[in-house]
Amino acid sequence: MYIAPLNYDRFFKKVFSHVHIAKAFLEDFLAVTIQEIALLERTKHLTDESARVEIDFRCKINGANIIIEMQQWYKPDVIKRFYLYHCVSTALQLETLAEKKVPIKTEDKRAKDRSYKEVVPVLTLVWMVDDSLQFSEHFMGYTTAPETALSFLENHDLWEKEDRTELLDIRQNILKILDNNHKNLDFLRKNRLVFMFQENIIKDDKFPNYHRWFEFAEKTRHKNNKKTDFIKFRKEDLFQDIMRIIGKDALNKDDLNYIETEEEHIKLVSKALRDERESGFEEGFEEGFEMSVISLFKKGKTEDDISEWLDIPVEKVRFILEKAKRNGLL
Repeated sequence: MYIAPLNYDRFFKKVFSHVHIAKAFLEDFLAVTIQEIALLERTKHLTDESARVEIDFRCKINGANIIIEMQQWYKPDVIKRFYLYHCVSTALQLETLAEKKVPIKTEDKRAKDRSYKEVVPVLTLVWMVDDSLQFSEHFMGYTTAPETALSFLENHDLWEKEDRTELLDIRQNILKILDNNHKNLDFLRKNRLVFMFQENIIKDDKFPNYHRWFEFAEKTRHKNNKKTDFIKFRKEDLFQDIMRIIGKDALNKDDLNYIETEEEHIKLVSKALRDERESGFEEGFEEGFEMSVISLFKKGKTEDDISEWLDIPVEKVRFILEKAKRNGLL
C-alpha cells in the first residue's frame, strides 16, 4: 500500500484538518471562491445528558457553516442520520450567539435573550463512497422549499391540461413566494443537504475540478495501490501534500492496525447488511405476493384462476385467502 484510504474516517480527518486542503476541495466542488475559512470543533455534547456527536469535518466559509461527512458503506438509516447532523450544526450555533437585553413588563427590568440574526445557513455534504441512493447523478441536493412549489410539481392533472394559462399563473405566484425575503425567509432555502456519489463521479470526468478528488480517493481504496497509480496527482502540489500526510512513510503502527481493523469491520458490516437486505427482500416479496392473491380475489377471480395466473398451487392460494380472512383483509 502506497497511500492510505482517504475514504477511511481517520485519514479523511487527517487530510481535511489542513485548512488549505479543505478550502481547495470546497472551492472545486462548490465552484466558489472562499475568502476566509475557519475550522470548527468536530466533537460536541448538545446537553449534559445527550450522546456525543462527532462530525467528520466542520468549518465556516463565506457566511455559512459547512459539514463534510464520509459514508463508507451501506447503512439503512443514512438519510435520517445525516439530516440529524445537519440540524445539529444549526443548533450548535447557540453556543456562540450574542446575548441581548430586552425589556419586560415589571419594574422596568430587562431580561436576557439571544440575537438569532447571527445564525448562519448550514451546508452538509455527505460523501457517499459506494451507495448512490439509486441516483445516476453526481450529487443530489435537498433544501427547504415552500410547500406550494412541491404541490405544483406533483399536480399531474394540471400538467396534462392543454391550456397552459393556469400553469403559468400558478408558476408566477410561486415565484413571488420565492422572492419574498421578509425577515430573511430566504434563509430556509440556503440550508442544504447534499449527497455526493463517488461511484457515479468517477465514471464521468466532465467536471475535472472535483472529479480528480473522487478519483484519487477511489485509487487509495485499493489495498495494493502503488506509486505508479498516482503519477497524474504528483503534478499538483496540493495532492503531493495529501500523499505526504497519508502516504506509507507517514503511517505509524497504530495507523496500520486501524486499516486492518477497519477492513475487517467493513467486511463484517457489509455481510450483516447484505443478509439483512436479502431477508427483507424475501419478506417483502412474499408480502407483495400475498397482496396480489388478495387483490385478484377481490376482483372476482376464482382460486383456480389465481393459481393459473400466478403459476402457484391452488392449495397455496387457498391458504393465503384463509389467512387474509382471519386477519380481516377479506
